[in-house]
Amino acid sequence: MQNYKVFTKEMKKDYTIIAPTMLPIHFGIIKEVLRQYGYKLDFYEGTTEQMLKEGLKSVHNDLCYPAIIVIGQLMAALKSGEFDPDKTALMITQTGGGCRASNYIHLLRKALKKSGYEQVPVISVNASGLERHPGFKLTPALLGKCLIAMWYGDLIMWVSNQCKPYELNKGDTQKVSDHWVSYLADISSTPKFLQIKRQYKAILRDFEAIPKHHVEKIKVGIVGEIYVKYSPLGNNHLEDFLIREGAEVVMAGVGDFMMYCLSNREIDARLYGRCGIGVLTCKLGYHYLHHAQRKMIKCIKRFSHFKAPTDFEKVKKLASDFMGLGVKMGEGWLLTAEMLELVESGVQNVICTQPFGCLPNHIVGKGMMRKIKEIYPESNIVAIDYDPSSAKVNQENRIKLMLANGMQNIHLKNA
Repeated sequence: MQNYKVFTKEMKKDYTIIAPTMLPIHFGIIKEVLRQYGYKLDFYEGTTEQMLKEGLKSVHNDLCYPAIIVIGQLMAALKSGEFDPDKTALMITQTGGGCRASNYIHLLRKALKKSGYEQVPVISVNASGLERHPGFKLTPALLGKCLIAMWYGDLIMWVSNQCKPYELNKGDTQKVSDHWVSYLADISSTPKFLQIKRQYKAILRDFEAIPKHHVEKIKVGIVGEIYVKYSPLGNNHLEDFLIREGAEVVMAGVGDFMMYCLSNREIDARLYGRCGIGVLTCKLGYHYLHHAQRKMIKCIKRFSHFKAPTDFEKVKKLASDFMGLGVKMGEGWLLTAEMLELVESGVQNVICTQPFGCLPNHIVGKGMMRKIKEIYPESNIVAIDYDPSSAKVNQENRIKLMLANGMQNIHLKNA
């Protein structure tokens, strides 16, 4: 028996849907894609401190850090006065896996009831059939456009990270990034949006045209739990901090995480003998995403001087040399693979971001560092815990120490 408030077809007409923020570039494009299909999606911006304060009022403080911030952000939006609670719905992903992320939705509904917002429906975005909402459907056409938006976002994020630390005029990279997010959002309802190669070439041309310093910068890779890895709210604006400290950020796109999720179904089939339409669908989805990634890599190499991402098949192979691919709770083998890929590609300085007490990440992140350092002695990896009680200054001091070690290694190498 269904025990949650459903988002109905009638609500779709005049309700605003609020979602948590995570990937500013990607979500800016996806927001307009959803608008084409009749959904009015919005985000509520604020500070980490504000979201933590509201989150700690709404959920117990022993819950994981991303749950506290995400629920705090949604509750803060309802209490801000910017949205009518009687015409507002909330949206959150639901994985269906063993991670507590599967329970965010139930914690959010409990917080809504406690605060007197029981009338607000919470839409579950999931691929497991956990909940159904007649007013929100991920149709093949909508999902396809969201995936294209994801690849555009990955490309912009990837090349902008190679421009920001070197720009002669501060802010040039952000202007180009903002222009492309706005342009892609505007054309998301036209055939131009589907002309991917053409748009890739134009994006690469504009970022290449940014005037830059030709100086050596220390490269720092970011890996970790998906929310604190990508979300500026979740990682205390880690990318901005690293750029201020004179570093170039290297971070794989969200496309890698999507391929990781899909390939796990195929791995399950091989390990446990599972089969069926779900496994076949995931195989086809994986091959589609991998083909799209290879197309992006080819465009970067052919039409620019930017370094291209690593083919995901190679990333997967790196993980299989260190652990069984059945290790897939949370970020699973992907987290270890990303650290290995960074070190192998010359990015020896790596920050592993993780919510304090996140068991999967402590095993495949912090737990694998010693092994990686044994094989790659030049690697310089630090794990940074994020928690409501963690002081930002302590996090930044640990990162500064890692950067100092990295700079020392560069001087010794060049000596």
